[in-house]
Amino acid sequence: MNDVSRLLDRMSEWPKSWQMDEADIATGEALVGVLASFVESLASRGLAPRTIRRHVDNLWLLGGEIISKINVYPDERQKTVWELLDTWVDDEGGPLSTHLQSDGDRKSFDSTCRKLHAFLKARKGI
Repeated sequence: MNDVSRLLDRMSEWPKSWQMDEADIATGEALVGVLASFVESLASRGLAPRTIRRHVDNLWLLGGEIISKINVYPDERQKTVWELLDTWVDDEGGPLSTHLQSDGDRKSFDSTCRKLHAFLKARKGI
């Protein structure tokens, strides 16, 4: 099993790690499906394994932030995963996170979110 396969396999555990409510699991699984496609696209570009791992770590944080948002803002729970990503990720980065320890961490997280945003736009054909 290569490094990317291990990362993708590990991602299947994320919904449980994000869970605040039973309903979060289905949303988390749907999020992982989209995020895994993004990771596969990063791997297909020939990025270094360390770079891919950094993006995967940032994606785990992003998923946790989105699950947190749907618990704080109940109307968000009605949105599809695509709509949630469209709401919380844009060409400037991702949602604010209190879990980021430094400016470098914030820049890395926002870089991943910008790349994800571009990936999602390309998939939609916009």
